[in-house]
Amino acid sequence: MQFLRLALPDVMLITPKRFGDNRGYFSETFRKDRFSEEVGPVEFVQDNQSLSAEVGTVRGLHFQLNPRAQGKLVRCIAGAILDVAVDIRAGSPTFGRHVKAELTAENGCQLWIPPGFAHGFCTLAPNSILSYKVTDYYSAEHDRGLLWNDPDLAIEWPVELEKAVLSAKDLAQPRLADLQANFVYGD
Repeated sequence: MQFLRLALPDVMLITPKRFGDNRGYFSETFRKDRFSEEVGPVEFVQDNQSLSAEVGTVRGLHFQLNPRAQGKLVRCIAGAILDVAVDIRAGSPTFGRHVKAELTAENGCQLWIPPGFAHGFCTLAPNSILSYKVTDYYSAEHDRGLLWNDPDLAIEWPVELEKAVLSAKDLAQPRLADLQANFVYGD
């Protein structure tokens, strides 16, 4: 398993090894000991799965407020996505910056997004399925978001604005400049 720190060093791209033959392949997608060595102690409490039927579906940018903040370990088990993490920690030297990674069923890559980051993705293939582990349970009371196409974030999404498939909730999220600080860098 390879762990690669990205431009936002708390976000990691994880590439599990695949062992293949004429039958297909085998891969360890999570090992608590290796994950703890690279990321630190993390306890996952819930597994989630989502299906996005259309290419150009955008989900996010989502996060949960403290004290119910979630870290996420995201992987694409069918199709392909462009996964995005945005630093929303007040006082962070990378506040408002983002990283992107292409996660596909073929490449097997995963993205670790710790608490203090907003998360979203755009589908690159039809019927894309995501599976992800989270470090706290879903809480509607703490569920928040950030506008996916906020110009201050300068995210280059792989879909034209008018062709993106979004929920009403994601279309109405606040801009980064309007977010109340909930996460503080270094806490």
